[in-house]
Amino acid sequence: QKWRVRMLVSKKQVKEMVLYSYAHIDRLEAQGLFPKRVRLGQNRVGWVRSEVEDWIQVRIEQRDRSN
Repeated sequence: QKWRVRMLVSKKQVKEMVLYSYAHIDRLEAQGLFPKRVRLGQNRVGWVRSEVEDWIQVRIEQRDRSN
């Protein structure tokens, strides 16, 4: 399997992408309804950008199916 470069985004960037509060992102993640964070160090986490974008795309598709 080929190794792929994956870009990580910060919690601030995730918040800007999905327009949710930090607390709501945490709740969704804890419920398994949002992509899981990647622990980078003791006090640093990130999210795989493509996973967040896929999560957004699913919501767009759900919107389009309901029309």
